[in-house]
Amino acid sequence: MTMTDAGARLFPVIRDGLEAFAAAIAAVKSDSESQPLRVTTTNAFASRWLVQRLAGWRARHANVPLEVIGTDAVMDLDAGEVDVAIRNVRDTPKDGIARELFRDEFWPLCNPHLLSSGRPLKRAADLRGQVLIHQHWPPFVPEAPTWERWLTAARNRWRDVPQLNEMGHLSFREELHAIDAVIAGQGIGICSDVLVAQELASGALVRAFDLKLPGYGFYLVYRRGHRRQRVIDYFYNWLQTVR
Repeated sequence: MTMTDAGARLFPVIRDGLEAFAAAIAAVKSDSESQPLRVTTTNAFASRWLVQRLAGWRARHANVPLEVIGTDAVMDLDAGEVDVAIRNVRDTPKDGIARELFRDEFWPLCNPHLLSSGRPLKRAADLRGQVLIHQHWPPFVPEAPTWERWLTAARNRWRDVPQLNEMGHLSFREELHAIDAVIAGQGIGICSDVLVAQELASGALVRAFDLKLPGYGFYLVYRRGHRRQRVIDYFYNWLQTVR
């Protein structure tokens, strides 16, 4: 087969046009993947879980930087403030495509040195005279895992359950500060086993009782039709592999 005279005259123009188009597409793709993926999540999850594991992301996707925005405010995905959000909620989020990562549970935890003081904790009555560490939960959080809720559940197991005024109390506005106080041995706190996973694994924290409260789901959320879908898939798959 040979080209006609007309084809021979058109071929260089078409070829150059297609090559320029392919180069432009490749440049846009490269630029898109090299831009930071903007990730928002709570201050506690960012500090206690995500930041500690980012070396694994960089090892696998060194060409895709992350911009982590730790805030307890809910950022608007549709407005493009961020690319993805990691939400910690009871029910599946409705403000975008939501993919569940894992769920947590809340346990009464303490520094093991607290148990070596000659006052072991075997039943709820042993809490008398101990310091309970509290954290603030917003009123819109359903069934917040508070000490009040835990003591109510304890009454279904033990007869002798103390009242709150029989213990000391230390309260924090920020979840991070409450966790720090528990790790420092300043009292017993009800903490997410996801946020203190490393301390539980190392023995820096132990479960004071075997009675837990239900937690929440961690979801990766993003708007439908996001232009960086492939990078978001990379991020989701990576989150599934780390604990």
